Amino acid sequence: MSKNLQLKSLLKQSNAFIVPGAYDGMTARLVEEFGFPAIYATGAGISNSQLGWADVGLTTLTEIVDVVSRMSDVTTVPIIVDGDTGFGNAINVIRTVKSLERAGASAIQLEDQVSPKKCGHFNGKQIISKTEMVNKIKAAVDSRRDENFTIIARTDATAINGIEDAIDRANAYKEAGADVLFVEAPTTIEQLRAITAGVPNIPHILNMVEGGKTPLVSLKEAEDLGFHIMLCANTVLRSAIKGIRDSLDVLKREQSQANIHDLICTWEERQNLFKLHQVKDWEDKYLQDAEVEEVQT
Repeated sequence: MSKNLQLKSLLKQSNAFIVPGAYDGMTARLVEEFGFPAIYATGAGISNSQLGWADVGLTTLTEIVDVVSRMSDVTTVPIIVDGDTGFGNAINVIRTVKSLERAGASAIQLEDQVSPKKCGHFNGKQIISKTEMVNKIKAAVDSRRDENFTIIARTDATAINGIEDAIDRANAYKEAGADVLFVEAPTTIEQLRAITAGVPNIPHILNMVEGGKTPLVSLKEAEDLGFHIMLCANTVLRSAIKGIRDSLDVLKREQSQANIHDLICTWEERQNLFKLHQVKDWEDKYLQDAEVEEVQT
């Protein structure tokens, strides 16, 4: 089954599922290794890890495509890509969708913020008109090569115009052809209930940001509230930052690696994650005879 169809199958299931965020090939491998059914290519994570800057719309389409292609090359589960605003207007969205499909994405998330955008849990966001976003969604739907490529429409209207406008926009985005809806940064359980009740019969994403604006709930609670995907976009990145800091602290303070082993993976775990055994198998299959012939020559 193709990755696109895998994601469609997940969306048709009655039970909710967790999608962790990844920001490079390594973290994508780890998400799959732990059995999660899909990977989220997080725009914030890519900006933080690749550029060293906050999620304020600094990444380019080319940079996102590059990271997604690496993720796709080393994993077998669907990748949902944070496509920000589509990197421009509806015409830019056409190129964005085509580029991410070629890179191996199975879904794109498009949002209705003004470009350059900001993290959904930052203050000071601005949004485009509902009509402009509807046209972006229509452009995305019309330009995808595979009808099973999933279009996710996100609205950030809650923070600017209130939950009623966010729900109104979500209904319009559904009508425009979005396959999944994502109302970003609701602030209460009551708002969570209103979102899924106000836009029925379509999968919804709930973004769980530790320390963000939305109250944290469990997967079971998210499912009971009517959500289909529990997105944990920042968890992997933030755990990596803490782990690196802890190791560097020991190294700096003790000037020795003697007490660092509990903070790092083993040599074997590292090589297994990066499939050194597969490289060795390829060497045995494709290089051995050539090396013997070179020695004889």
